[in-house]
Amino acid sequence: MNTRSTPISHCAITPYGRGAGSARVRVFEWLDLVDTDFVVSSYLARRDARPAQLARRPAAVARAELRLRAIAAARPGRLLLHREASPLSRGGLERLLISRAEFAVYDFDDALQWDHGNGSPLRRLAPKAPKALAAVQCADRVVAGCPVLADWAGEHHRDVRMIPSCVDPAGYLRKNSYALHDPPRLGWLGSPGNERYLLLIADALAEVHRRTGARLTLIGTTRRSLGALEGIVDRVDWSEARQGAALAELDVGLMPLPDTAYSRGKCGYKLLQYGAAGLPAVADPIGVNAEILARFGLPAPRGAGEWAEALLGLLGCSAATRERLGDRAHQVTCRQYSYQRWLPEWTASLELGRAVA
Repeated sequence: MNTRSTPISHCAITPYGRGAGSARVRVFEWLDLVDTDFVVSSYLARRDARPAQLARRPAAVARAELRLRAIAAARPGRLLLHREASPLSRGGLERLLISRAEFAVYDFDDALQWDHGNGSPLRRLAPKAPKALAAVQCADRVVAGCPVLADWAGEHHRDVRMIPSCVDPAGYLRKNSYALHDPPRLGWLGSPGNERYLLLIADALAEVHRRTGARLTLIGTTRRSLGALEGIVDRVDWSEARQGAALAELDVGLMPLPDTAYSRGKCGYKLLQYGAAGLPAVADPIGVNAEILARFGLPAPRGAGEWAEALLGLLGCSAATRERLGDRAHQVTCRQYSYQRWLPEWTASLELGRAVA
């Protein structure tokens, strides 16, 4: 599509393709539900936009940069900007896109405001924090994924709406047997960049394995990175279709997190996936996790020392108790965290019912 010569009524911009959890949950699955055509620009259309990905695809990067500027020149009516427009920008491109749109909504689901680019030289040159601040200040409306993010955005913008990262329970196979596998199966679902959080509870996982024989199933990562834990790890490739069935084959889900400012801005999505499958889980009560765990009635260990106790408690209780906990998590997820529950608020946040000038 030649965006320079073709008017754009509705446009969504995300740094990732549908294979990335953030883009899928905050953009693509919403667009699947609305009867409105959006032009979608997802930079390289891949699961991440790490410097290594950019370096291997210079021609695609150049096309992506030109495409974003063409979208700005086309002056879209509705613009949904998720996280950032370009990993190379320092905020100027985000300001340009938002200023050229008739009505622009900025959506974010991580504590990007505190991401100042630790790591690679590219991330230090183009950190996410100034982009997030620029987008929040310039947008007509801001949509934040959890209260921590909404509170920060509210310091910089008068119109902030909190819409959680939602799940579609119909897309998950509901767990129907709560008798433990032999050996028991602990499980984790996530991206390679977050797998390191499991090392926070390495001692607890080793102790649970020693006492019960439990093994750890990782869904979504194939590279061995957990050191001594690898002896009890089984890995499963991720796909959007596969994740909906894989969780039902587990006994207990895991969501460890470090107690950092960045983690406190996370949106609890992994817990909601476990809830959609009716899977009992254990998580650190960091940020919105504390609220979700309380609603689910699930263990919220504080510190690594309580993790083994929490896991052994779930593995040692009756199948009926695990089923009751899984059913409660499922019901709460359907009632309070589903796309259908929040669809009216999401469409209203983009003012999709109003004509574009």
